[in-house]
Amino acid sequence: MMNSLLNSAMLFPLVLAFAVGLILGAFYFTALWQSVQRLPAADSPARLMLVSFVLRMAVVMAGFYFIMGEQHWERLIAAMLGFVIIRKILTYRLGPQNAVEVH
Repeated sequence: MMNSLLNSAMLFPLVLAFAVGLILGAFYFTALWQSVQRLPAADSPARLMLVSFVLRMAVVMAGFYFIMGEQHWERLIAAMLGFVIIRKILTYRLGPQNAVEVH
């Protein structure tokens, strides 16, 4: 009985870290997508991408830092797994829908 209680108590922070990783990934890749969409109309595309990159990285790195806490690398791994999974999902959903083949 105590073993199952201990496992569920250890599992909740990992599930929470995974969910936060999904949220961070959704933020990062959605903001990247929006930045790329704005490139043609931007006065300074390099500045747009640089500012976008710095802001996205600051948010994501701060999120990973707070998830990890004091030496909880397991939470960091769970959050990174969520980050990578949402990347795959968004790449599939936002990727080229009807790409024109060049012959």
